Amino acid sequence: QVQLVESGGGLVQPGGSLRLSCEASGFTFGNYDMAWYRQTPGNEREIVGFVPFYGGKATGAASVKGRFTASRDNAKNTLYLQMNNLQSEDTAVYYCQVPTLKIWGQGTQVTVSS
Repeated sequence: QVQLVESGGGLVQPGGSLRLSCEASGFTFGNYDMAWYRQTPGNEREIVGFVPFYGGKATGAASVKGRFTASRDNAKNTLYLQMNNLQSEDTAVYYCQVPTLKIWGQGTQVTVSS
């Protein structure tokens, strides 16, 4: 079945970096655009990155511009989110999504705290 599994979250100090991964299975990964979202308690999910199916230029939300970079490796069926200069407001559960299939991963927690 179609499955997305995120990993790489954790606790990091302000100014630190993390790289999230999203491993896809059950569909032809290279045929689909992919997206990263995040969600904090009581709020709706916010898109933070979008990568076209062919791996072209990723686009990101204004709130993370210059700090977060989304990318993909179609040979490995994996989506990535490199997050640099993390701040406390980046604390959230991060999810990957196949937009056209409305499929979500289970999420990975990122906590930015000193």
